[in-house]
Amino acid sequence: MTEDRSKKTTKAGIVLGIGMGGFVDGILLHTIFEWHHMVSNWVPPTTIDAIHTNMLWDGLFHAFSWTITLIGILMLWRDARNPNLVIPSLWPFLGQLILGFGLFNLVEGIIDHHILAIHYVRQVPNYAVYNWTFLAVGGVLACAIGWGLMRSEQTLTD
Repeated sequence: MTEDRSKKTTKAGIVLGIGMGGFVDGILLHTIFEWHHMVSNWVPPTTIDAIHTNMLWDGLFHAFSWTITLIGILMLWRDARNPNLVIPSLWPFLGQLILGFGLFNLVEGIIDHHILAIHYVRQVPNYAVYNWTFLAVGGVLACAIGWGLMRSEQTLTD
């Protein structure tokens, strides 16, 4: 039963990481760097109306990221109420967050950048370099680092 509780806590950390991945994408790439908007390939932001459309879709993306993060928080809260909970130490928990972040980047990158092509990581002529680097570093490398950190230590209660 302890293993089952540990898996539930692991899921909560990964879900939180997925939500955080969405926030990093939306805040950093959409807003601060202004590299793309959610639908900038389908509706190029070249007019005020097109910018408003892109901002609406960016906002919906932020709301989705917020909802996923809230679900992760509620999962963690539910698990924390259990007195027999196996709590991971800091490094494995950070690994869960980073793994979730990487999973978000892999799924979002494959679907949005490659399959649907609703936007590219950076809206430039040589966009493929950014798209593949995003998958390699933000996706595969983040997942590998997260997985490694999750396996790095035993839980505090062991």
